[in-house]
Amino acid sequence: MMPDLSRNTQAILLLTAPLIVGRSVASTELLTPGEYKRLALHLRDLERQPADLLSPTAAELLETCQPIIAADRLKRLLERGLLLSQAIEHWQTRAIWILSRADADYPARLKLRLKEDAPAVLYGCGERGLLESGGLAVVGSRHVDDRLIDETLDVGKLAARAGKTLISGGAKGIDQAAMRGALDAGGRSVGIVADSLAKTTLNREHRQLIMNEQLVLVSPYDPSAGFNVGHAMQRNKLIYALADVALVMSSDLDKGGTWAGAKEQLDKLRLVPVYVRSTGTFSDGLAALRDKGARLWPNPEDVDAFVKLFDVTPADPLADEPEKPLPEPQVPVALTMDHQSAQSESTPAEALFESVRQLTQQLLQIRSPLKDAEIATALAVSPAQAKLWLERLVTEGMIEKPKKPAGYILKQSQLF
Repeated sequence: MMPDLSRNTQAILLLTAPLIVGRSVASTELLTPGEYKRLALHLRDLERQPADLLSPTAAELLETCQPIIAADRLKRLLERGLLLSQAIEHWQTRAIWILSRADADYPARLKLRLKEDAPAVLYGCGERGLLESGGLAVVGSRHVDDRLIDETLDVGKLAARAGKTLISGGAKGIDQAAMRGALDAGGRSVGIVADSLAKTTLNREHRQLIMNEQLVLVSPYDPSAGFNVGHAMQRNKLIYALADVALVMSSDLDKGGTWAGAKEQLDKLRLVPVYVRSTGTFSDGLAALRDKGARLWPNPEDVDAFVKLFDVTPADPLADEPEKPLPEPQVPVALTMDHQSAQSESTPAEALFESVRQLTQQLLQIRSPLKDAEIATALAVSPAQAKLWLERLVTEGMIEKPKKPAGYILKQSQLF
């Protein structure tokens, strides 16, 4: 195992990653995203972590997982240590980093917005901080005319001038035009690729942009995996989840990844406002998205008009849901009751504390450590009240307060 990966990340890679360096076919025994989600929830219920599956005394824990995943299957996957070491060495020669949901610097936007459906593992190359910058997602078809390419280039350039990150899928056509427009204008871009991250990072132009910290390329799929239609469609939700606003430049009707991703946002996820191009011929696909609630792109001509489009969705991921006021409780002592007795009766104080629990978890996923006063300010309560709640969360095992670094952090078991 490579020393710079956490034990949790190593375990998650062994369970879910194909590790296909030098191989053309991935193992059919790998845990699917749904299977890993169920396993992670099971471990969390046991107050255990993926890393515990790698301990010398893991046999008993593996048996407890039997109702979720067969113990012998887990054992075979966890025994791929040599193959994992070879794969990591291969990735590191290409400056590819690996993050798992167990890592504190895993993109908070993905955790907050996709929750347990956020990819168990992310592979990337470039400045990770760009993944938390928000920005404009631009998506569209691969095969479009030159006029639409030029229009998309202009959107990317305006995003750069406005200091907004351009987020797209890196595919030919609209995706590449939007990213190229932003990067050529000195802006920043995030590319969520679905075709061989390892090869994409070797592109000479990409390498220079990556070194300039203008570009980060990311994929939830093995860096050596080639193009896969299913992968291309599934990664669309990541593009939207990392953005503040989305623009669909072109789309077919009832087919293709662009349609599927935009439809999912409008019908189900609703993570960000979705706009559709309003110039030129209005295709059946764009018309259908408009009927589902997409807004018409107002074609901003200057930076001020462009930036105003972001006012509807603040860049802070905590603002994705309506704010819930946190008034001072009338009976503070109720918030310090024993946890088991608290579960046995539903009181206004307990309903309030459940909101506090969720908001505190979100705050610490975005940035940690946080001090008492910082959390009190974020919750809009007095420092004394915040301290009472934080002490209870420590007792419950959700957070902890190490001496270094000073402040509260989520316990590791809350991160995977």
